[in-house]
Amino acid sequence: MRAAVLVRPHEVRLEERTVPKPAPDEVLVRVTAVGVCGSDVHFYREGRLGDWVLDEPLILGHESGGEIVAVGAAVAPERLGERVSIEPQHPSPSSAETLRGDYNLDPHMKFYAVPGTDGAFCEYVTIQSHFAHHVPDSVSDGAAALLEPLSVAIAAGRKAELRPGSRVLITGAGPVGLAIAQVARASGATDVLITDISAERRAAALRFGATTALDPVADATAVAASHVDAFIDASGAGAAVRAGLEALRPAGRAVLVGMGLAELPFPVTHIQNNELIVTGVFRYANTWPAAVAMAASGHVDLDAMITGTFPLSETEAALESTTTPGTIKSVVAPQR
Repeated sequence: MRAAVLVRPHEVRLEERTVPKPAPDEVLVRVTAVGVCGSDVHFYREGRLGDWVLDEPLILGHESGGEIVAVGAAVAPERLGERVSIEPQHPSPSSAETLRGDYNLDPHMKFYAVPGTDGAFCEYVTIQSHFAHHVPDSVSDGAAALLEPLSVAIAAGRKAELRPGSRVLITGAGPVGLAIAQVARASGATDVLITDISAERRAAALRFGATTALDPVADATAVAASHVDAFIDASGAGAAVRAGLEALRPAGRAVLVGMGLAELPFPVTHIQNNELIVTGVFRYANTWPAAVAMAASGHVDLDAMITGTFPLSETEAALESTTTPGTIKSVVAPQR
């Protein structure tokens, strides 16, 4: 099979690789679409993401979907030909985290496109059968891939305890921020405020569920006075986190999603005096059924977020496209 391999920062090489064979509990998926994530771009440009460092060639891409073309010995053959979205995780089944339902926090996790585990910028991948989630024909190949970032948004919405009538502030109108805005509206939030320094992204936010789009600098006073029930950061910027915490009502909830600085100063007295709840989101757990239902029902529009599709041979161009004005989400189609 063909695979787009990151051999060093800023160099992706198209290589021939052996088609993987599914283990007894796995399926082999013919990959039809892979979304480009910010984490892929970090590895491509910098050779690292947080504590993960690129020390050997790596296939990037963890937002993926496709068709099951082979099954392991323990998997029902009826699944052959099934269209699926891939949850790109392989946790230990016996870790304390997995056993209590927090399998995303398993310290032994093998995750697509993290050094040590190849991802999906290739023609075929394997995954445990229960992490190959069936998608109906009403969900496109591209949307099947984008159920992964939608799952991040669902996990954030659950942490924020979004409900009918909620007022929520989202900082950062990139792909995840836009997905969170759609999840917020689908959860019944009546006021969905989003901030971004880009006027183009603020305009996009209004198309994807935001009721108000603000400039975090020019509209700083309005942000501070918003008095929201929940704040979700999808920017990873220290200034955005501080502004969001100050915008929360007493006993409000802050959820940190964006990956930015490893450390930043926190307004501890403000958090204590207002009994704010501050938590993080690391990937997701048990989100795919909700993601499939939201996409299939039309409560979220993932197809509209796709602004460019590239063949596997142009994976490097897809990674570079994230800085092109107007780009929301680029997708690689490995079968092209």
